[in-house]
Amino acid sequence: MNLPFAFITGSSLLGAGLLFGCLFGVLLHRGGVTDFNVIVRQFLLRDFTVLKVMFTAIVVGGVGVFGLHGQELANYHIKPAMLLAVVSGAAIFGVGMVVYGYCPGTGIAALATGKLDALVGFLGMLVGAGMYALSYDWMAVHVLPVGNLGKKRLPDFATLPEWAWYLGLVTLAAGVFTLVARVEQKRLAQPRGTQPD
Repeated sequence: MNLPFAFITGSSLLGAGLLFGCLFGVLLHRGGVTDFNVIVRQFLLRDFTVLKVMFTAIVVGGVGVFGLHGQELANYHIKPAMLLAVVSGAAIFGVGMVVYGYCPGTGIAALATGKLDALVGFLGMLVGAGMYALSYDWMAVHVLPVGNLGKKRLPDFATLPEWAWYLGLVTLAAGVFTLVARVEQKRLAQPRGTQPD
């Protein structure tokens, strides 16, 4: 099959990556998730902007990749499901996001908008990446093999057809968005003095 973007190779591929990375940063900024206060209010359950932006990205990305793969326009590159590494990494990520007030993507986008508070976390990301690289040999022996299920995706664990997982994802997103909309409407209906800051 003659792919429409097959011409993007070599240095052009690097340029395309830079372009799409910049567009991603612009969209994060326009979505409001490069604001420290927006992310903090998400964890306080007072502002659901982050949830809506990230859930939308997950649904569009998941369904989009599924569609592209079905049309042979993209290939899956499945990482091994290493449970201990994933769970411990998620815990560190979560704590870091709460303390930092940004996730890595929103932190870099915030730094690009001139927010110097994001610089500390960016430097922390570089230090963390260096520490992981230096400790990789130890991790490869003691952490990565624990609970390693191999290159698996959720459809590999059940007899449901693959499209059913994506339909479930879209349905879950619709339910979450509906619930969030009701919470926000209820909050707006409260008298101004009783609304949380």
